[in-house]
Amino acid sequence: MYLIKRTSDIVTSPAKNFGNKQQGFTLLEVLIALLVLSIGLLGLAALQTTGLRSNEMASMRTTSTMLAYDITDRMRANPQGILDGDYVIDTDPVTGTPTDCTSTDCTTSQLANYDLDQWKVAIATLPGGLGEITQTAGPPLTHTVTVRWDQNRTGATGTTCPPADSDDLRCFRLIFAE
Repeated sequence: MYLIKRTSDIVTSPAKNFGNKQQGFTLLEVLIALLVLSIGLLGLAALQTTGLRSNEMASMRTTSTMLAYDITDRMRANPQGILDGDYVIDTDPVTGTPTDCTSTDCTTSQLANYDLDQWKVAIATLPGGLGEITQTAGPPLTHTVTVRWDQNRTGATGTTCPPADSDDLRCFRLIFAE
């Protein structure tokens, strides 16, 4: 048996009163969370940029150190070139085309010129890279190898080592006695 009710028998409940309830609060929470997240992501990007910059600076220091030790090893392999003063060089590029001492026999002077040319080419890989070698009379005979580079890539110039200010060329200096 089915029970059928008439529509007049259905009692409808009165509408609930929502007048005191706040609406849109969830949207405000989402917007604040989005703001906090975006600030956090900006901080993370700044941290990543700082890390990359520091890594590049460390790489430049490592390269300059390796270049200074490279030329001192080349000099020690040519002691007569050291005694003749063939390894003394200023920051100007090596002039002339050196003899390729890897395929032909060279004099000590030619070997020094070849070594310096190879060294200057390697220093050019540093931004604004410059290198010089000075000699102080002995005994013992002392050489100072200086490698300079523009760490901030601002077109800095300068000859003081250590640098006079933050915009000056960075440098690595190696002093050795033969």
